[in-house]
Amino acid sequence: MGKEIDMGSLKQRHFSAGRAVGRMGAILIAAALAGCQSNPYPPAPQSAATPDYLYKIGTLDSVTVIVWRNPELSTSVPVRPDGKITAPLIEDLPALGKDSTTLARDIEKALSKYIRDPVVTVIVTGFNGPYPEQIRVVGEAQKPQALPYRQGMTLLDLMIAVGGLTDFADGNHASIMRTSEGGKQYSVRLKDLIKRGDISANVDVKPGDILLVPQSWF
Repeated sequence: MGKEIDMGSLKQRHFSAGRAVGRMGAILIAAALAGCQSNPYPPAPQSAATPDYLYKIGTLDSVTVIVWRNPELSTSVPVRPDGKITAPLIEDLPALGKDSTTLARDIEKALSKYIRDPVVTVIVTGFNGPYPEQIRVVGEAQKPQALPYRQGMTLLDLMIAVGGLTDFADGNHASIMRTSEGGKQYSVRLKDLIKRGDISANVDVKPGDILLVPQSWF
């Protein structure tokens, strides 16, 4: 007869192998979860506002031109999609990307051909801002969109404006791409900020920032 099989020993070997496979699976799952839980980017600076920020005129803004002692030349005009304005005695004057004071001086220069020593004040309304300075929110936000930058604007302001996160958002793996720093990315904790009310997760944003909200894997 052949060698008798020790069933007890065989069962023990199968049991040990199963435990080893189970342990390996647990290790792999833990490693995967750890990888998912880490954000590859450094945390965004808490403060990033620029104290000397000047609003730049954008397309579809409206500007009111006031010419002192010349009411017939004073008017309100929109900034055209090509970034220029047209006003009395002025045709196709570039306005896009200028602050109100700079535009006023340019209008004075243009009017000086027709009147002596013009004094001009420009008041901007509308406030869309140039596209490169707008804040863009993309990904798993309720209402992804581009927003005009406001001095002192924070991550919380952005989240309120876009209606918060979707049910599929991986908020704590979101990041800010800072175009003013050559596209450098910073991690932000949107879930902690929005879902848990952790105000320490609130940070300043800067003109041109892009907020990227990824989808959760689970």
